[in-house]
Amino acid sequence: MSAGLIFDIKKYAINDGPGIRMTIFFKGCNLNCQWCHNPESLSPKVQKMYNASKCIGAVKCLDNCPNDALTLTEEGIVTEFDVCNLCGKCAEVCPTKAFEMLGSQIPISDLMKKIDNEAVFFDQSGGGVTFSGGEPLMHSEYLLEALKECGKRMYHRVVDTSCFASLETLLEVAEKCDMFLIDLKIMDSEKHKEFTGVHNEKILSNIKELAKTDCEIIFRMPMIKDVNCDDENIKKTAEFMNSLKGK
Repeated sequence: MSAGLIFDIKKYAINDGPGIRMTIFFKGCNLNCQWCHNPESLSPKVQKMYNASKCIGAVKCLDNCPNDALTLTEEGIVTEFDVCNLCGKCAEVCPTKAFEMLGSQIPISDLMKKIDNEAVFFDQSGGGVTFSGGEPLMHSEYLLEALKECGKRMYHRVVDTSCFASLETLLEVAEKCDMFLIDLKIMDSEKHKEFTGVHNEKILSNIKELAKTDCEIIFRMPMIKDVNCDDENIKKTAEFMNSLKGK
């Protein structure tokens, strides 16, 4: 199995499920919500970010670049991306963190070591592990293995997803998951596509099937001005939720 592409790991999370949690953020998303608060998670590839305002011209990055892909200019450090291999050597030596690598490959064994270190907080608070993103269902093989390992340790498992995936994948994940956090964004399909890049028929259909399983579901709704705060959308969202059978 290939290592999972993770762009962040948040300890002591309290808004991603019950108790104190560790939230694992996968990189890559199959939606493109215009209000996304994690835009660095959208691409399914490792990326390099440069913040010129943090650069002090130490040029350690230039000396450490194996491909000579960096040049110091009046505007800061410029990367020749046709030469850069995204090895991250520049970020390793930058004293002010002007360079930052977005996404790293983490084997399951290494991920579980990080999770196990937080077990005492899970036990004391009724917390556990939340898999978010990006879209964790895009990494289903890795996600399923991580959920299985967490299950062996009796950690509470949450998957934060849009439910835009194959039903087969979703139900397979549900067998190894305790709770889903699902954003219900916009009920009108055409408007949903306008603001997220995809229609919502598959999402709503998947949610209906997921509601028939033993998994607990918590719906969350981002309130976006002039997008989904109108009475009609809120009413249709409530009607959809009330129509579901399950926990």
